[in-house]
Amino acid sequence: MMRTESNIATEPNPMPLQDLGARFLEFLGGVTYPCVGAKSALARGSIETQEFGRLGDRANDRLLIEGLSHFVSMIESSSADEDIVHSYVAIFREPTDLNELQFESLMWSQLWRIHRLDVLAGNLPAEDVSDDTESPHFSLSISGHPFFLIGLHAKASRLARRFRHPALVFNSHRQFEKLREDGRYGKMQSATRSRDIDLQGSVNPNLADFGDASEARQYSGREVEVGWQCPYDFREKS
Repeated sequence: MMRTESNIATEPNPMPLQDLGARFLEFLGGVTYPCVGAKSALARGSIETQEFGRLGDRANDRLLIEGLSHFVSMIESSSADEDIVHSYVAIFREPTDLNELQFESLMWSQLWRIHRLDVLAGNLPAEDVSDDTESPHFSLSISGHPFFLIGLHAKASRLARRFRHPALVFNSHRQFEKLREDGRYGKMQSATRSRDIDLQGSVNPNLADFGDASEARQYSGREVEVGWQCPYDFREKS
């Protein structure tokens, strides 16, 4: 997804923290930003942003799970509209100086805690994906809906994932499956990868199609090791 500080348009001039959502949408709209799916969603006004405090803080947990639950209700009530892909973006004010390992650690701790709240609320994992992070069919489930995540932060090695503040983009797995079924996903994926090569000179080495490798390896954006394992077990139910 995103941009850098030299060979692509730089992030907009600093705005007040309360304008982080607007700053993020402007970031997606940059000429060199590669993800055509995000640009389509931006043009249709189907990206919802919400601001939080410090990534990894427990104070975010309840607000984040409530925001996602509301988002799931919205997209499932409009599931008949196959032409629009909706995304929910959680943007965190701090920290802004994380390296890739630090971001990955805080990201997973944040995801684990909202997963626990989701389980405590009585929600079962989505039936169309696996809740085993080692499975090539894994997707993070919230309110019974599967999500593919895109993590962004200021020091991401992939230029397309560099944003001044930590952010987590929750994309509906089911909406992308609809695009895959009618052939649009392949075209979007090809165009995005071509633009990413133009941006950075290579395709993200972590990329894999759903069913080939666990998508958990892709969430943080870091090129993880061959034997990498998610630090949390999302299969636990109690």
